[in-house]
Amino acid sequence: MTAGRSKRRTRVLCRRRRGPLCRRSDVVEGWTVLAVAVLLCVGAPLAGAVTAWWAHGEARATALEQRGDRHRVRAEVVERPSRSWPAAEAGERQVLRADVRWTEPGEGTRTAAARVPAHSRPGDVVHVWFDSRGRDVEPPVDDASVWQYGIGMGAGAAGGTAAAVLLAHRAVRGAAMRRRLAEWERAWARAEPEWSHRGA
Repeated sequence: MTAGRSKRRTRVLCRRRRGPLCRRSDVVEGWTVLAVAVLLCVGAPLAGAVTAWWAHGEARATALEQRGDRHRVRAEVVERPSRSWPAAEAGERQVLRADVRWTEPGEGTRTAAARVPAHSRPGDVVHVWFDSRGRDVEPPVDDASVWQYGIGMGAGAAGGTAAAVLLAHRAVRGAAMRRRLAEWERAWARAEPEWSHRGA
C-alpha cells in the first residue's frame, strides 16, 4: 500500500511538472513537502533515539564513576546546622552544612563538615556522602535520573530537529513564493500589452 501511494505521488508530481501552468518552483515545493513529511516522521524520531541512547550512555558512565568514588557514611550530627554556611538544594529538600561524627573501621572516630537536612539537630543520625579525597559530596546519580536525562535529551533533540525542518520548509516555501510571484510578474508583463492593446 505504501509503494502504491509513492507511485501515485510520483505520477502526480511528474504530471504537474509537464503541465503548462506548473512552474519549477511548484515542483520544488511539492518535493519539499514530501521531504519534510519523511524527515518529521523518520528523521526527528531517529535523531531523538540516537541522542537519547548517547546521553543515557554518558550519564550511566558518570553514575558508575561516582558510585565507585563515593561512599555513604552513617554519622551523628554534632552541632546544629548553621545558616551561615552555603546551602544547597537536593531535589526539593533544603540541605545545610554541619559538623558530623562517625567511626570508620581501622581509623577510629572522624569529624567533618557535611551536608545534612536543614531540620537536623545535634544527636540525629544522618547519612552523608564523601568521595575518595574525604570531601563531602552529593549522592551519586541514581538510575531514575540517568533515564530522565537520556529521555530529556532525546526529546529535546527530536523537537529541535522537527523545528529545524519546519523552519527550513518555511524558508523554502517563502523562496518558492517569491520566485513564483516574479515569474507571474514577468509573464504578465509579456501578456498585458496583448490584453490591453497598449501596443495597437
